[in-house]
Amino acid sequence: MHNTRPYLINFDTSQLPCFYTDVLVIGSGIAGLRAAIEAGNYGSVTLVTKDSLTENNTYHAQGGIAAHIDKPSLVNSHIKDTIQVGYGLAEPRVAKFIIAKGIGLVKELIRWGLVFDRKGKTIDLAQEGGHSKPRVLHSGGDASGKNLLEVLIRKARSLNHITILEHLFAIDLLVDKGACAGLIGYDRKDNNIIVIWSNKTILASGGAGQLYRETTNPAVATGDGIAMAYRSGAALQDLEFVQFHPTALYVAGASRALISETVRGEGAILRDKYGHRFMPDYHPQAELAPRDIVSRSIITQMKSVNDTNVYLDVRHLPASKIKIRFPGLAEQCRQFNIDIRKDLIPVRPSAHYMIGGIKTDINGQTSVHNLFAAGEVAATGFHGANRLGSNSLLEGLVMGYAAARTAGRELAAARRRSLQHHLKYAGPRKYSPSINIADVTNSLKSLMWHYAGLERNNSGLKQALKKINYWSSYIMKETFASPEGWELQNILIIANLVAGAALKRTESRGVHYRSDFPGTQTQWQKHIIINTPR
Repeated sequence: MHNTRPYLINFDTSQLPCFYTDVLVIGSGIAGLRAAIEAGNYGSVTLVTKDSLTENNTYHAQGGIAAHIDKPSLVNSHIKDTIQVGYGLAEPRVAKFIIAKGIGLVKELIRWGLVFDRKGKTIDLAQEGGHSKPRVLHSGGDASGKNLLEVLIRKARSLNHITILEHLFAIDLLVDKGACAGLIGYDRKDNNIIVIWSNKTILASGGAGQLYRETTNPAVATGDGIAMAYRSGAALQDLEFVQFHPTALYVAGASRALISETVRGEGAILRDKYGHRFMPDYHPQAELAPRDIVSRSIITQMKSVNDTNVYLDVRHLPASKIKIRFPGLAEQCRQFNIDIRKDLIPVRPSAHYMIGGIKTDINGQTSVHNLFAAGEVAATGFHGANRLGSNSLLEGLVMGYAAARTAGRELAAARRRSLQHHLKYAGPRKYSPSINIADVTNSLKSLMWHYAGLERNNSGLKQALKKINYWSSYIMKETFASPEGWELQNILIIANLVAGAALKRTESRGVHYRSDFPGTQTQWQKHIIINTPR
């Protein structure tokens, strides 16, 4: 990567307000909150998040969480499905750990007050694409993520050891003698640069959907955690694997709102503009084929009928089912004069989930001492080359807990180190207010959508890398003074790494599809690991 430097801003920690904590958690989704709750058993915890506590992918998750809490005997089928959908790259040991451990942690959520939807006296389980059995628990129909997050927020706020700082932008991890020592951040409320020193740091800052023009992710998903970890020297893995959700609401002027896979699980049908149900033409599982297959089938069908989208049809489902299971979807569509009981819903694929990220072991430990990662920011090998729907919340829950437990036990076993560090960095001082940050950001997102999106090839990826490197040649030299500038620098780094890994993997596997290498190659049954420059 051109001009990558260890820190985005110049600083001297002796001149800045400093705070101290045993465990620092960056991010407020399921992984971050569960990590903070667990870490509170071992010492003081500070959780920071760049916006409000609820502005993250977890809050917007509709589908639910996959776990056989009533029938643990079916755990093996869940493991088998996860490994099968991972196209040879899902790690069996990781899959077994997350799926088995998840059962107890989901039951714990119920004890903390999370109410899952029921059919009579039993939990109402949904089936999603790639799952061989119904095993997805949902809460409030398609409000699962919201309800789950509210339970975790309530629990975290009830614990005395946890300090929560909202609207704090994490600029960079502080690294001293090869170990993570905390964070330098920007307090949006006070317009201040601050330092938080920590014994252990857990990155749970989510994904990078904002790399792409079309995404289901909220505006905060700019991959800051992956970019920070890269600058700090942490190894990354599987960055070529970006999952595109097949069905995002496609209405001009509206953000690409996710339409959960559960809608297809309940019987929704995909049709083209002529009303033809096309998924059986592409796969025997039709609408319930794995996500990568459904997404590419939609793109192929759009091209064949010369249209910008396809349609989701729920008109044949009972009105009572729609009301109970999809109240959020119905309301969302109503804002654009679409009555889902009578009208077709325009949809197309959108960037949804970063399978790759910071390489961690089964305890969430990264290659940098005292730095852990959990949730979408991390790459555990759980998903392999493709992710099963509703496995992401499960992974975030389990790995947030596991990272914090490991960090906490290390903290308890070791003599408390002094948190008195002194670090300073004097890099470039150049700042050109003439750079239109929004223009470069939009150009980058469009470039990634066209050349490093659902379909990729050699010439397109090389073209993308050439432009990314050109933009980086001057933008990475800048020292910005705003979150928008830092976010642009972060997504430039990640765009370069995603496109570079996609160019290197000369095959198609899972969500990574190369039109010039459409087959899967046995020699590529391995992870691409990126060792960072520090």
